[in-house]
Amino acid sequence: MSKVEQEIVSAVLEDFKKRQEARRPVELNWRLNMNFVIGNQFSEISARGDVEEYGRQYYWQCREVYNHIAPILETRLSKLARVKAKASVRPSTPDDSDRASADVATKLIQAVSAENGFSSLMSEANVWSEVTGCVFYKITWDTAKGMALTADGSLKEGEVRISVCPPFEIFPENIAVADLDAQPSVMHVKVMGTEDVHRIWKKRVQGRTLNVFSFENADVLGGFGYHATVPKMVSEAREDAVLVIEKYELPTEEHPDGRLLIVAGDALVHDGPLPYVNGEDGKRGYPFARQVCLDSLGNFFGSSVVERIIPVQRAYNAVKNRKHEFMNRIAMGVLAVEDGSVDTEALEEEGLPPGKILVYRQGSTPPVMLNAGSVPSEFGAEEEKLLNEFVMISGVSEVTTYSQVPSNVSSGTAISLLLEQDDTRISLTADSLREAVKRIGRHIIRLYKQFAAAPRMKRVVGESGEVEIMQFSANDLRSEDVTFDTTNEIEDTLSARRAMVYDLLNLGLFSDESGAIPSRTKTKLLEILGFGNWEQSRDTDEAHIAKAERENFELRTREVTPDVLDDHALHIAEHTRLVVSAPCEKDVKFHDRVSAHIGKHKELAALAQGVAELEKRFGGENGEG
Repeated sequence: MSKVEQEIVSAVLEDFKKRQEARRPVELNWRLNMNFVIGNQFSEISARGDVEEYGRQYYWQCREVYNHIAPILETRLSKLARVKAKASVRPSTPDDSDRASADVATKLIQAVSAENGFSSLMSEANVWSEVTGCVFYKITWDTAKGMALTADGSLKEGEVRISVCPPFEIFPENIAVADLDAQPSVMHVKVMGTEDVHRIWKKRVQGRTLNVFSFENADVLGGFGYHATVPKMVSEAREDAVLVIEKYELPTEEHPDGRLLIVAGDALVHDGPLPYVNGEDGKRGYPFARQVCLDSLGNFFGSSVVERIIPVQRAYNAVKNRKHEFMNRIAMGVLAVEDGSVDTEALEEEGLPPGKILVYRQGSTPPVMLNAGSVPSEFGAEEEKLLNEFVMISGVSEVTTYSQVPSNVSSGTAISLLLEQDDTRISLTADSLREAVKRIGRHIIRLYKQFAAAPRMKRVVGESGEVEIMQFSANDLRSEDVTFDTTNEIEDTLSARRAMVYDLLNLGLFSDESGAIPSRTKTKLLEILGFGNWEQSRDTDEAHIAKAERENFELRTREVTPDVLDDHALHIAEHTRLVVSAPCEKDVKFHDRVSAHIGKHKELAALAQGVAELEKRFGGENGEG
C-alpha cells in the first residue's frame, strides 16, 4: 500500500473515532431502550459511560419487572403494519407519453419492492425506528442480480437492492443536523467476514473478533467490549471479522462527482466518485433514506417513544414491588423475640407453620407478631396515575392496548374518538415512513435511469391482478413525482371503508338514471369492500380492455390478428390511445402495425354491424309474414 493510501486510511479511521465518540451518548440511550424492551429494566447508564445493572439495596427486596413497554411497542408496530405505502408515480404533464412513462415507473417500483420483500424490510425497519428512534434504508445497484447476459452467468443485468441499516451503522458528520442531504459526509460502518471482503474487493485483510454494534475489538476488551452487562441479543461478537467503513462525501470543487472511500481493516479497497446519480437535478447523492419515530430538534437520529416511557416504567416497577413487599410483610408477619427465649435459628428457618409447637424459655416473654398494618391506599392511587401516564406519553389508549372498551364508555361515537386519537398520535411516525418510501421510490427510478440503458423485461402485476411482462428502458422513465394511492391507511381501515360505501349506497349515489347499479361499478365496489374480483365477477368490458392492453404490448414486435369476439369499440379506443403516443409516432413500423390492426378491427366491426342489421331486417319480415 502506497504512502498516499496509508494517509487516506489513517484519516478515515481517525474521523471514524471522532464520530464514534460524538455519538456515544445517543448510542447508550439506544442500548438502554433495547434492554427495557426485552425486560432488563433494572439497567441504567453509569457514570463511566456504560449500560449496567444496579443491584438490590437489601437482599429481601422484590425486583420483578412489570413490562408495559413491550405491549405498547407491539400495539404501535401493529398500527404501522397497516401502512402499506403503495407508491405510484404522477405524470409530469397530461400528455399520453408522460402518462405511459408514469405507469411504467409505478409498475417498476412495485415490482422492485416485491422482489426485495419490502413488506418484511419495512417491518424490520419499524422495529428499529420504534426502539431507537431512527432507521435507514440503503438503496444500491447490485450487479450480481438480474438476468444473466453470458452463458456462464458471470455477467448479469443488475437490479436494485434494498436493505435495512440499523442506526448503529450510520455515522453523520454533524449529529446536530437533522437533514440527511445537508450532511457534508456520511459513514456507513459494518462488520464483515474476511472472506466476504476478499470476494467483493479481491483483497486479503487480517480478521479479528469484533462487536457488531459497538465495533470494538472484543479480543482486547474482553467478551463484549465496553458493554459487558448488555445481553447477548443486544450486543454480539463476530470472529474472523473486519471493520468496513464506507465514507460518502457530497460533491465539492475538488471532487465534482463526490467521493466514496471504502476502508476494510487497515486497507483502502476503493477510492472513487459517488456511484449513483440519485439526487435532485441529476446530481450524485447518498444512497440512503431516513425514517424516524419522532423528530427531535437538533438531533439527526430523532427520538423514540420508548425513551419517554422509561421513567414511568421505572416508577411503576418500584410501586408494584414496594406494594408486594408490604403484602409479603403482612402475610408472613414480623416476629418479635426476646433475646435468648427461643431457638432463633430454627425459628428463622422454619417460620411459624400451622400447628407448630413453639418452646420458649421459662419466665421469658413469648414471641409476638408485630402489627404490620395494611397496604397504604397511596400505592393504588399512584399505580393508577402511572397507568394513565403510560397512555398519555405513548398515545396508545387502553382500547388498543387491552383490546377492550373502558367500562365508563358506552357510546360508539366516543369509542371512535378514542381510536382516532390513537391514530392521530401515531400518524407522525407514519408520515416519516411515507417520506422514506417516497425517497426509496425516487432512488429506484433514478438507478434504473442510470443503469438500464438497454431494453429489459420485468414481471409486473397489472391493474386486473394478472401477471404481465413489461418491457422498458431508461428512456421510458421520465417522471419522478412519487405519490400514494391512499392518504392514510391507519385511519382508512376496512371496516370504516365498508361503512362509508354502505352509506353511499343507501343514498343512491352509485345508481344510474334508471336506479340500477352498472356492472362495472359493482366490480369496483367489491374491490373497495376488500373482496377483490370476488368469484371472478370482473365485468366483460374490463376483460376486453385488459386483452387490448396485452395486444398493445405484442404489437411492438409483431402483427396481431383481431378476434371476431372482441369488443371492437373498446379495442379501437385502447389502440388509438397507443397510436397517438410519442413512442409509437417515433417508430414508423410500430405505428403502421397498430394502424393496420385498428383497420382490421373497424372492418370486423362494420361486418358485425351489417350482419346484425340483416338479421334484424329479415327477422322482422319473417315475423310479419
